[in-house]
Amino acid sequence: MTISVGGVIRQARQRQGMTLARLSELTGYSVGQLSRYERGRTPLNDIDVLRGFATVLGIAPAELGLAPAAPAPEPAEAEDAGGRSGAVGPWPRRTSPDPQPTEREGDAPVRRRRLLGGLAITAAAAAGIPLPSGSPRLDTDAASGDTLVAGLRDAMLGIGARPPGTELPDTLLERALAAFHACDYTALAVLLPAAIRTGHAGGTDTGLARAYTLATRMLVKLDEQQLGWMAADRARQYAGATGEPMQSAEAARQLAVLARRAGWHDQALSIALAAADDPALRAAGPDGAAQRGLLVQSAAYTAARAGDADGMRDLTGEAAAIAKGLRGTTRLRHHGGGFSPATVQLHLISAENSTGDPIRALTAAKELIPRELPTVERQARYYTDVATAYAAWGRRDDCVRALLAAERMAPQETHTRPAVRAMVQGLLLSGRTATELRGLAARSGLAF
Repeated sequence: MTISVGGVIRQARQRQGMTLARLSELTGYSVGQLSRYERGRTPLNDIDVLRGFATVLGIAPAELGLAPAAPAPEPAEAEDAGGRSGAVGPWPRRTSPDPQPTEREGDAPVRRRRLLGGLAITAAAAAGIPLPSGSPRLDTDAASGDTLVAGLRDAMLGIGARPPGTELPDTLLERALAAFHACDYTALAVLLPAAIRTGHAGGTDTGLARAYTLATRMLVKLDEQQLGWMAADRARQYAGATGEPMQSAEAARQLAVLARRAGWHDQALSIALAAADDPALRAAGPDGAAQRGLLVQSAAYTAARAGDADGMRDLTGEAAAIAKGLRGTTRLRHHGGGFSPATVQLHLISAENSTGDPIRALTAAKELIPRELPTVERQARYYTDVATAYAAWGRRDDCVRALLAAERMAPQETHTRPAVRAMVQGLLLSGRTATELRGLAARSGLAF
């Protein structure tokens, strides 16, 4: 089988144990652009560029379809434009710009226009305060999901009566984040819309960026793509207004998730990897490194959804290297759901499932202890991913056991997420229905 030019470059890089980040430093190309070259997403046909790769990676010109290089003159140590010397000469000038978003390019940051200045100002209710009259009763976990979506929709549109009680926007947001990580949808259905309303009433751009980013994550979980796009757009606008690279990067990650779910894999990869390349993240210390890791592991999952298993594993390796460089600590627990070697491994399980290889997914799962994951939400995701792998393998009983473990960990999450409900419904329709499965279906509000 003929290996593509990008494949030759990837193999040469991997033989040397070189990361994409290191190759980026040597060539001047972004990690995202290098990944696209290696995976064949961007054509590599410029002779000067190919010779540059051959020089940096020690590839024989013929392997890249090049004629042997002409004899070089007596070697002299090259200097780059900054007067620094090195063994490799200047990298050829790019013939075309990287196809990446340009919001952060230029001498001054792009200021996002405000869309929400005219929203009605309302106070928020704290968790535990009775829901306003007229709100749906939370008789079931599925109803709490519906209530959450309705509450977010109304808060984003600036409609709805003022609920009783008031709290500061930051306090509401912290409580909403805690409810999200605990998979407490009942509390979240009150707290998160309230955080958005009070944020517009008197909060900060940072608080609104965080609130809308959390809303995006929740709407993605509930498969509410249209509202998710709306929330993601606002998260990115407010993050841009803050000038804080961590907020902008996390908003970009959620936008990449939505692009992936829409099937726009190239765009999702470009958004995530371009954000990971932001020099401001590299200057942000360990947290900036962790945010880069979150973006790279998101790109890895996108590569899996696009059917590029090798690209997925390569990018996962990049994320794992970043996590290892942070000495195995968990960072960004409340910012992006946490980043650590364990979260990288969790993403690998999901990604292997997406490539259609449940055996690899389960192998990856065996290497992870769920309690090492930073939140209940992440631990529940572990069990539902294991259930997904067993379902694909045809192991019904093991699938049900994994779903029951997820339910014990996070009942509202398990009963409400459309992806999990669809799995349970599929089990009901495809074979025998044991007592445990019927009980799970009943608790999820599913007919059988």
